[in-house]
This record gives sequence, structure tokens and C-alpha cells, in this order.
Amino acid sequence: MAAVTTTCLGQAPAEPADAGTPAVRSSRWDRIGLVVLLAGTAVMYLWKITVNGMGNQFYAGAAQAGSKNWEALLFGSLDSANFITVDKPPVSQWVMGLAGQLFGFSSASMLVPEALMAVGTVWLLYAAVARVCGPRAGLLAGAALALTPVAALMFRFNNPDAAMVLLMTAAAYCTVRALQRASGRWLAWAGVALGFAFLAKMLEGLMIVPAVGLAYLIAAPGGLPRRVLHLLGAAGAFGVSAGWFVVLTLLWPASARPYIAGSTDNNFMNLVLGYNGFARVAGNNHMSFQMPDPLGNSAGAQLRPAHLGGFGGQREGLSRLFSGEFGYEIGWLVPAALLALVLVLIARGRAPRTDPIRAGAVLFGGWLLIDGLVLSYMKGMVHPYYCLSLAPAVAAMVAIGGHEMWARRQSWFGRLGLAALILVTGGWSWWVLGRNADWLPALRWTILIGTVLAAVAVVVSASQRRRVTVLAAALGVSAVLAGPAAYAVATISTAHRGGGPTVGPARAADGFGAKAFGQSPDNPKLAELLRATQTKWSAATVGSSTAAGLELSSGTAVMAIGGFTGRDPVPTLDQFRADVAAGQVRYYVVERDWRGKAGGWPFGGNHSGITDWVTATFPVTQLGNTDVYDLSAPK
Repeated sequence: MAAVTTTCLGQAPAEPADAGTPAVRSSRWDRIGLVVLLAGTAVMYLWKITVNGMGNQFYAGAAQAGSKNWEALLFGSLDSANFITVDKPPVSQWVMGLAGQLFGFSSASMLVPEALMAVGTVWLLYAAVARVCGPRAGLLAGAALALTPVAALMFRFNNPDAAMVLLMTAAAYCTVRALQRASGRWLAWAGVALGFAFLAKMLEGLMIVPAVGLAYLIAAPGGLPRRVLHLLGAAGAFGVSAGWFVVLTLLWPASARPYIAGSTDNNFMNLVLGYNGFARVAGNNHMSFQMPDPLGNSAGAQLRPAHLGGFGGQREGLSRLFSGEFGYEIGWLVPAALLALVLVLIARGRAPRTDPIRAGAVLFGGWLLIDGLVLSYMKGMVHPYYCLSLAPAVAAMVAIGGHEMWARRQSWFGRLGLAALILVTGGWSWWVLGRNADWLPALRWTILIGTVLAAVAVVVSASQRRRVTVLAAALGVSAVLAGPAAYAVATISTAHRGGGPTVGPARAADGFGAKAFGQSPDNPKLAELLRATQTKWSAATVGSSTAAGLELSSGTAVMAIGGFTGRDPVPTLDQFRADVAAGQVRYYVVERDWRGKAGGWPFGGNHSGITDWVTATFPVTQLGNTDVYDLSAPK
């Protein structure tokens, strides 16, 4: 951490050389600042973390299963009896399940590791940016990341995104280290980190890969053949770190492991290329479900995949990152990050090929552009919290751009560039807060006035009095971060449950992305009934979210028929009848939907034959809004 490649805040020359400047060591105050940043992040993210309870029941059920059974932990099974996995690779389940094995499964054992991942991610981003622009730019990047609302949401939640982003940031840090001396070893470590990011959330974890490759190919020292060879070595490291699990699923007999949820043929690569891969981006992941008709018609409205991008009031296109729930979660600093990328590329236009600041801009700016465009134009199901993958790139790019303009503050280009970054962010924060104008109405005007004053002071005084300029810059940083910080604090103080959590103060959910999406209601009588069973699976039900809710409430294994969407081809009717005949399943649970009809999980499913056979063959008891069929004896 000690040596960095260029100047830091307050130590820049009047006009920096294009090739970068001599290394500057971190001062005592810089090190204190890092300790404060990491400690503050830890306190902020750990504060009352159990307010989120079990978070997303779907992943909580898998974490509980992994805390009880090693095979369930290895494969990321939804249930401890290993019928089916969750529809994502298991890296995040390894962390939460292992914590449950060590400390006992609970909300705290599941969510505390997620918050600690935030501290690790902030540290890695600080270290990466500090090696490009100095420790104070690293502190700015780390603080901007910690105060990003979507980070405050998802690093306190149990979805796979936290582990994925930690590993993506680790890959960026290793790439920066590799760029300094053309280190094939550090680039290989970047490949390893990306391999495990792939095992956290598949292709989304690889959105940084083109930026890593481009930055190293352009800016690493040494000849082109050597750089290409190092990239090939990193690709091999990625293949090993990601491929071992794929090979494991192929070699392990399918009959002796859980079904790979989301696949059509129990094959991990089918999941990669289809349900969680290109099919999701293209909108071909064949999901549809019934929504209630606003006129009360019983048929409801059939929603096709093209409409599933509407979670949180967002729509496909370039405006997605700036509007709807996306705008609240990530949009605050995106305009400044894009402007910073342009300013840095202009400022370093004549620098040598290996210029570290331009290389950092290519790395983090490329990450921002590629990942941002993919998220903007995804046609399949798009949750706004997916934008967590952008947060480190946005924070880093803002810090790099701010540092570069500060270093050039004695020129009109530097002063105007710095003022533009402050004004753009302040004006955009004013606009975003205006969409929720009833919440802290004075905040948006305070931010707007603060950024205007800071920008004017920077332009007027930057070439004269350094103390005034530093105060103006401090005011600008405070005003720029005030909007996302307020929303992050409001996010932390609000409980979040289900598959569609949102940021900021409690408010009516936009569109279908309700906070309780995917949550099963509590049913104590049903939980007690399942808890008393002795069979391999206490019950079977259509859909993984319903099954996970039953597992959490009863502590038993529940067979999730059809996986997450209810469409996975397991079990067949004959297989299910054989399991029932063998006494492996005691109850069949059917939750009723908003219309009081059987089949509460909105995606429906392909297993109506099982439900028809059960309802025609076995006696039923109604417990609340749930029909429970006793499979131990026919009618």
C-alpha cells in the first residue's frame, strides 16, 4: 500500500507531466484516513443488520441447508436432502452456509459475512485507486462506494451479488498490480478472482473481463507478445478456477447429486448459456406469470419476458440507469463518472502508452461502459439491484477524474473540469431527490447550493489561495456525496425482505418490484405440522421460494417441484409417485394466490399433473391460505 505511482490530493505539481509523476508514500494522516474509512464502513454496514431477518428466503433456505449438510453446501442445494439447487452457482452459499456450520444458522451468521464483504471491497477499491492516483483519491473512491445506496442494500442482504462484486473488485486490484510491472503472476490472480466471480453469479461476474484485457493490452510494460502471453495465462487461470466446479458437476453422477436448477437437462453449462447467460440478456429465459387484472377479471394479464424488465419502474434503454429504481440505487454518480472518463482521456491524451492514470481510466471506465450498456439493454428479468456490479467502477472513475482535475487545477482545463464534475453531480442529485420530493425537501436545495458555491470557489480561487481551494474542494466532495449518503443511511435503517428489495426510505414500491416479492407468509400451524414429520422431505410444493419459506419456518427439508420458476423438468409425475410410495414425502402444500386459487407462485409451472394427481388422490386440510394434502394414505 505504501508506494503509489503518481501524486495525491494536495501534493500535485502545477502542471503534471503526461507520463505521471514520482511515487508518493502514504502519509500518517492517509493511513489514519484508511482506518477511519474501513471502520466506518464496518459500523455502518453491521448496524442492526438483523433488521433484514432472513432477507431473500430463496437464498436463506439454501444457506440453512448448507449449514446442515456438506453436499448441500458444495452444490448450493435449496434443501438439506439435496433435491435441487438454487438457480445460481454456489460461491455465496459457501460463505453463508459455512458461517452457519461454525456459528449456528441465524440471520446474523448469514448476513454478517455479507457486511464484511463490503469492508473487503472498499479496501480493495481503495488499494487499486491509490496505486493509480494516490491514497487520498483511494479514500475518495472507497467512501463513494461505501455510500452508494445499492451497496448499502446488497452488502447487508443474502443475494449472490455481494460475493460477486467483491471478487470483481479483487480482479481490478490484481490488474492494477499487474499493470505496474507487466506481472503475469498478478494478472493470473485476476483470472482466478474472475473465475470465482463466475461461480458466484455466472456471466454477470465477467462484465469486467473486456476492460481488464484492454487495459493490460494497451498499457502494460513490455512487448506485445509478452502482454498477449500474460493474457493467455490469465485466461488459463480463469478456466481452472471456474472450470473445476463445472467438471465436478459433470463427473458426479446426476442421480447422486441435486438437480441443477434453471437448466433444462441437469447440466451446468446449460444454465450458463441459457437461463443465467445469453438467454437472460436476450430475454429468452421463457418466463411468464399471471398478474392481477386492474379491472378485476379473473384471468389476469399474461406478462411475457419482454415486460419483465419493469421491476422498480425501469425500462430498457440508455435511460435505465438514470430512472426508476435504478436511478435511486446507482444513478447519483454515473453522470460524473462518465464525464470523468472523458476528461481523463483528454488530459492524458499525449501520455506514454504505459501511463498509469490513463490505464486506470481504461480499466474502470471500460468496466463502467460495458457493464452499464449490458444492464441498460438486458431484455430478460432485470432487478435494479443488479447495478451493484457497477458501483466500484463508478466510484473509482469519479475519484480518478477528480484527482486528475485537481492535479491540473492551476490550468483553466483543470479548474473547469473539476467544477463541472461538482456541478453535474450536484445538479443530478437535486433532480433525483426531486423524484421523492416529500422526503427531506431541504436536502436537495442544500446540495444544489453547496455544489454551486464549491464550483464557483474552485474556478475563482484555484490559481490563487491553496487553503481556500482546499476548503472549496472539501465542500464540493461533501455536497457531491450527500445525496447518495442520505439514501444509503435511509436504506440501512429500513427492513428489507424478499426478492425485490429497494433503497432509500420506506415508500410504495414501483411496479411489480415489491419488497415482499418471493416471500411466503408465516403459517405457524403448518410449520409445526412439518416439524413433526420424520420423512426425507417433510413436504413438496411447486416453486423454490415457497419451499424455502417452509424450510426456514420448520427447519425441515422441503422438495421444491420445478425449481425457482416451477418450470424445471423435475420431478416427473412417475418420479414423484415413486417418492410418495417409498414414504419419502409426507405432505403436499398448495398456497393460494391473490385470487384465492391454488398455485400462489406467480410463475405458474409445468407440473400441473402432479397437483392434479395429489388433489384427486389424497385428503386435504386447509391451514390459513394453504391447502395441505396428507400423502401418507389415499382418500
